[in-house]
Amino acid sequence: MIVFLYAGSLPLIQADDYFTMTITNPLLLQNPIEFIDKIESKHVEEAVSQVIEENKSIVESIVSMALEAPSDISWQNFMYPLELLEDRLGKVWSPVSHLNSVCNTAELREAYDGALALLTEYSTHLGQHKGLFDATNNLYQQKEQLKLSSTQVHILEDSLLAFKLSGLHLSKSDQEKYSQIQKRLAELSSKYEQNLLDSTMAWTKTCKEDSELAGLPETELAMLKANAETREVQGFVVTLEIPSYLAIMTYAENQALREEVYKAYTTRASDLADDPQFDNSKIMAELLLLKQQKAKLLGFDNYAQLSLKSKMAESPEQVVEFLMDLNSAARTQALQEYQELVEFAKDEGVDSLNAWDIAYFSEKLMQKSFQVSQSELRKYFTVDKVIAGLFKLTNHHFDVSFKEIETSSKWHNDVRHYAIKRNEVVIAEFYLDMYARPHKRGGAWMDDYQGRFKLDSSQVQTPIAYLTCNFAPPVNGQPALLTHDEVVTLFHEFGHGIHHMLTKVDELSASGIANVPWDAVELPSQFMENFCFQPEVLESLSEHFETGESLPKELLDRLISAKNFQSAMMMLRQIEFSLFDMKVHNSMAMDSSEIQHTLNQIRNEVAIIIPPAFNRFQNGFSHIFAGGYSAGYYSYKWAEVLSADAFSLFEERGVMDKKTGQAFLQNILEKGGSADPMKLFVEFRGRKPAVDALLRHSGICQP
Repeated sequence: MIVFLYAGSLPLIQADDYFTMTITNPLLLQNPIEFIDKIESKHVEEAVSQVIEENKSIVESIVSMALEAPSDISWQNFMYPLELLEDRLGKVWSPVSHLNSVCNTAELREAYDGALALLTEYSTHLGQHKGLFDATNNLYQQKEQLKLSSTQVHILEDSLLAFKLSGLHLSKSDQEKYSQIQKRLAELSSKYEQNLLDSTMAWTKTCKEDSELAGLPETELAMLKANAETREVQGFVVTLEIPSYLAIMTYAENQALREEVYKAYTTRASDLADDPQFDNSKIMAELLLLKQQKAKLLGFDNYAQLSLKSKMAESPEQVVEFLMDLNSAARTQALQEYQELVEFAKDEGVDSLNAWDIAYFSEKLMQKSFQVSQSELRKYFTVDKVIAGLFKLTNHHFDVSFKEIETSSKWHNDVRHYAIKRNEVVIAEFYLDMYARPHKRGGAWMDDYQGRFKLDSSQVQTPIAYLTCNFAPPVNGQPALLTHDEVVTLFHEFGHGIHHMLTKVDELSASGIANVPWDAVELPSQFMENFCFQPEVLESLSEHFETGESLPKELLDRLISAKNFQSAMMMLRQIEFSLFDMKVHNSMAMDSSEIQHTLNQIRNEVAIIIPPAFNRFQNGFSHIFAGGYSAGYYSYKWAEVLSADAFSLFEERGVMDKKTGQAFLQNILEKGGSADPMKLFVEFRGRKPAVDALLRHSGICQP
């Protein structure tokens, strides 16, 4: 039976068969994800528009009742029905947003952009709804009398802050300006991501003979051969998708080829790209201008201040000081690491290192220093074995089991669907989409379809997540093989996933990753990465794809020894990105040349390796121009302090110490966004975090 759920006072409509229903839009079903393979572009605006209009009507009824009888207000008759509305709209929009990222088409883009405008207007409408604010504030003022839980109080406090940051206090004319800015920001962010995807897909290079690809290992060659077969051409096809790009930059002996691919990749979505129609330069400038205008409207000096208002960090100055302290700690070692690379390249006959030489000679240096290669390691990390080992570790520490669901609807044949169980009861589900393909945006991420939500005394909605990566797919009948770096990526995204899925918070607004400050949300993901370097975990993850043998101890030891290879150089690179992000969002509006000048200044201050003048990194920096990391990219290093210090407790007690695993589950994962993250960390660790653990984990020696 399928139930069409209309929250609040609207009726329930039931049907036995979706295909015989008068309503044939799968997005209007109770669980659209169950019909994700049937969602079409034509369904999107119809469903989003209908649900928004119905939600607006119900919100007015809820607010009216709350204000007419303020003394009768309660969580159950005010916040709970509002969360029902949020849940319903989320189930409509989440599959659309996800499909736009993983199965992008021109038709879906148009529908997505149209619906995004409606959602942006709706969000602004709620954020500036005076009656909704008054009722929320009234409930908050009665928190003690009503004996609201600490989670509910925390949600209300954050909700009241959100009203302020949505322009509730502004004049009508300024509210209209705010609304127009929000709408345009959404349009531009979407266009930025589309341009990056189109520019990535627009470039390919066909190599007729494998001799042109000398140096590439067999697995990487097979991947490029499969690219050619997919496109029905002879030879090997190089693309700018991450597995292909990294294969060339890491292994290709042909320096001219590396330079060509590097230039194509680092000029994507710019005026220097082969197809400049996808240039993001003007989009970036307008995004920064609008963000500054928005901040000024809300009473902030700049957008960075506005962004940090809802994060753990207190000010842009504090963030910059934190980053520069890390820079000081890592700089000497980074210079030493780079000099070692320069000397090694000279020994190999290259007197001057170019940007397209760095990855190639770094890989060769790592092989020489540690006798370990990512390509060689790939043979030991089959996808199925890695997943089984990941599940085994999760079961050990967090008492959950996993069951693959074979019969569910999926958006691509590569997708796998799992249920997570505890005591044979399903407590969560997730979809795993691992492989790179055309029309799928690059990178790796976790997103949620729905959160845990206690609907009544006997019914709890289970959380459902998407985990997405861009690994090389299986070829030639062999299983998909992962580099160790890709294993780390999978563990990272799974960390986000269990943060969302293992929550025990009943309120939707703080369940899982909901309401977690942006600079704390990376804690569980980076925490999980640490397990990828532990001998007892690596043994359960590894199995040679031909012989079945586990990773030999000698190779395992070398892998662990190589963990911090060039770690100081990598830290400075992350600091470079973070400072650039903070700088452009902490300044007046900039045009594209000023954006480039700002990045150049940051590089001159902290970078060890200065890229060539044609490099347009910023045109593809979707984290801050199309994602949620604007004036927040520092979060990766900020949360890494938390994650390193959290994992140090496992190091003290034993990596497989179940008591410590249960403590992390109970104090971090299960709590979601129900409390201040620093409070949760202290409850787990027994004290505030110390940066020493991060430096030690990164192998950065201190004087």
